[in-house]
Amino acid sequence: MASPSIDGTGKPRKPKSRALKTRPNSADVKAFIAAVEDRQKRSDAEELLAMMKRVTGCKPVMWGTSIIGFGSYRYTNTTGREAQWCATGFSPRKSALTIYIMPGFSGLETLMEQLGKHKTGRSCLYIRRLSDIDAGILERIVARAYATIREKYPE
Repeated sequence: MASPSIDGTGKPRKPKSRALKTRPNSADVKAFIAAVEDRQKRSDAEELLAMMKRVTGCKPVMWGTSIIGFGSYRYTNTTGREAQWCATGFSPRKSALTIYIMPGFSGLETLMEQLGKHKTGRSCLYIRRLSDIDAGILERIVARAYATIREKYPE
């Protein structure tokens, strides 16, 4: 019997291509925000929505079931597969507001120091509530990150 990694010919199997689950769709952004249970998180999401529309000039689009994205770009991932993702966006998750800073935080160190209470991941900025940070600094971070994505991946 052949091992799981070998097909009947004795050659290694190619991994199956898996489609990204998080794709743009036609779900209603305003209805999604209206359904956020926590009143403060809902209010913060409305503020983020207005700010990101202003900064990007893009119409908000739902990506998957919980991300509101602005603009998009195509890139080739580390496995050589082409993918599409939002240029910037956010999600009002239970634990924190997650803001997608797609180029990461390199070059944003000074602004990040001025932002206020936050945590970061590779390209995620986590904020418990907007009152914990300087909204003007956040707007500058989002604007810079969006401009960087547009430079690297023109539409």
